[in-house]
Amino acid sequence: MSERPWSSTAPPGEFRPFVPDGETLKEFTLRAVILGALFGLLFGAITVYVGLRAGLTVSASIPISVLSISILRAFGRSTILENNIVQTTGSAGESLAAGVMFTIPALIFLGFGAEFTFWRIFPLALLGGWLGVLFMVPLRRQLIVKEHGNLSFPEGTACADVLVAGERGGSFAGRVFWGLGLGGIYTFLMNTVQAWTSQPEARPNWFQGASFRMTITSEYLGVGYIIGSRVSGILFAGGIISWLVIMPAIRFYGQLANNIPIYPSTIPIPLMSPDQIWGTYIRPMGAGAVAAAGLITLLRTLPTIFSALKAGLKDVRAEGANDSTAASRTDRDMPLRWVVVGSMLIIVMMWILLTFHPIPGAETRWYHNLFAGIFVTVFGFLFVTVAARISGLLGNSSNPISGMSIATLMATCAIFFVAGWTAPNYQVLALMIGGVVCIAAAIAGATSQDLKTGYLVGATPFWQQMGLLIGVTVSTMAIGTTLNLMNKGLEKYIPTQIPVTVQSLPTGVKVERDSFTYQGKNYQLINSLGSHEIPDGEYLYSPDSKQIEYQWAQGIGSLKAPAPQARLMATVISGILNQRLPWRLVLMGVALVIAVEILGVRSLAFATGSYLPLGTTAAMFAGGLIRSLVDATTKKKDESEASPGALYSSGLIAAGGVFGLLGIIINLLQDPEISNRVPHWLTSVLRLPWPEKLFSLGPRFWPALAVNEKLLMPTSAQSLLGIFMFALLAASLFYFARKKLD
Repeated sequence: MSERPWSSTAPPGEFRPFVPDGETLKEFTLRAVILGALFGLLFGAITVYVGLRAGLTVSASIPISVLSISILRAFGRSTILENNIVQTTGSAGESLAAGVMFTIPALIFLGFGAEFTFWRIFPLALLGGWLGVLFMVPLRRQLIVKEHGNLSFPEGTACADVLVAGERGGSFAGRVFWGLGLGGIYTFLMNTVQAWTSQPEARPNWFQGASFRMTITSEYLGVGYIIGSRVSGILFAGGIISWLVIMPAIRFYGQLANNIPIYPSTIPIPLMSPDQIWGTYIRPMGAGAVAAAGLITLLRTLPTIFSALKAGLKDVRAEGANDSTAASRTDRDMPLRWVVVGSMLIIVMMWILLTFHPIPGAETRWYHNLFAGIFVTVFGFLFVTVAARISGLLGNSSNPISGMSIATLMATCAIFFVAGWTAPNYQVLALMIGGVVCIAAAIAGATSQDLKTGYLVGATPFWQQMGLLIGVTVSTMAIGTTLNLMNKGLEKYIPTQIPVTVQSLPTGVKVERDSFTYQGKNYQLINSLGSHEIPDGEYLYSPDSKQIEYQWAQGIGSLKAPAPQARLMATVISGILNQRLPWRLVLMGVALVIAVEILGVRSLAFATGSYLPLGTTAAMFAGGLIRSLVDATTKKKDESEASPGALYSSGLIAAGGVFGLLGIIINLLQDPEISNRVPHWLTSVLRLPWPEKLFSLGPRFWPALAVNEKLLMPTSAQSLLGIFMFALLAASLFYFARKKLD
């Protein structure tokens, strides 16, 4: 079969699937589904970890394909259709994670952080994932089959080429495992052993307000290599403008304010660190920049949106007139009536969720919730159609998910504002609508690539669609767990003394929870959002001392997991409904994006870079430079997603995610209060809590070079060691990217 002439890019009249329609091979087997589900769990968790930190995601289909070929071969001869089911089921986790982390963590920024739990995340992610898969069923023939030759679906085509080249699977997988192994050792030594700092930094006195830094993780290096030097360079340029131009300017001119805080800060500018300047002034500017860039991207694709919607509606009408069960194996989709019933069921389930399991303090009437379910379905179909077609034209990485989510939120919030629904409970309702639509659009982009792969290799669409539903359902559990794990594992309680009169709180400050226990003491949980007196955040108020004693800095939103898209969603919702944004800063970001667009640069990457910490974009730019160096020295552009460098980078990304999460789990097991949060038998078996510095060998044995948490920033020697170790990792990427696959 592998010797027959076949090309994934053959024109429509000449194309034929790799596995003929009349041939029957093992496809939807138990081992393929189980392995795909396990990959969905793994890559869903990794994508959440990397995405919350970097604000970007990369496709997992190629790594899953090459690993599947290698693993299934170890358990006996596998078929190409089995491997396709594995990658289809597994890649659902990666795309679902992207949609979830872009939106749902906004609950924290809207002041409902105490309700950010697994059982809040799980149902919303599940509904959005199912909606995206179901709406792709009637679109498959139009987008995948009839548009073959017009819509390239680059990731899906590359994945089909990898599957067809299955005989080389061992070499492909070996390159991924090298990245996973070396990147894992590097990440464990840096994060858990704390052998060297993870962020070399310099703050020169001659350039106050600026900070030269690089967050030297394996995942940022891998992401930078995959997205290439141009995109990573534009991201880094945005970071340079924010951190090395605007922030020093704020510090310079802020000296003229006579030590008076300037809104939205509550601290005089001369007393602020670069991180405080970034969090207070740059984030609102960056939010305006990203929102404007997302909308510009959306406007640029309006012709595609209209044509996609027109084609999608036409195809749905055609499908409704015919029997949805096709006679041939390669043309058999899930019955259309399943799609209709499933969509109605999702409306009902969303209504039940919002009506009978509301977030305390965010309850809405039954007709509000019914409106939300209908709105989700209508916007869901619109943006699923758009996302799938854009993914086919430009690739899934160019899918403007953020722009479509912002458009959904702005339309929803505008309706709410006109109707007078501006209270905090309607902010949450708007987020639920935008979140589910965003997840559905993200799933649709990746699902269309998977269905294209199946079309090229000759898979059965029905079994692919069943695999996607299973993958979405299983990976939702990993995504919800990882979000909670990062939020809890990275949280800090920062001693903060602010006198407050709880009976007359300032505007923008509210009591979120009457009882909150920390270190055996009872507090009231207070939330501040858009207040002039208290910085944004959540605080523990003591009725005894009549003041705030701690700031509860949750993990998501911190420097280690800034979650830029989710914070942007919260900013859009709060800005429209509350009108309490620092609009001058937001408009500066909008103006910056307009200037960049006039210069002829696609602004979304630049805006994202201006919003992210400089350390993140600097490390990704290093990966992009390695990519350019490889291209220059091999005289051949390393463009394929199945190239040696891309496969090794996938391993580095996976290593950063897996061992980064391992470090967070170890931190949780060292928490002095862990015994109050887990069953007694688990405490006894694992002897919890573990000693605080159990694995931290670096500070014990070479304190001059290792991490020192008492220092606000690393010393020159510590920074130089970190840069040296990162250079070694970058050298390994350069070596393996130039080393040909066997």
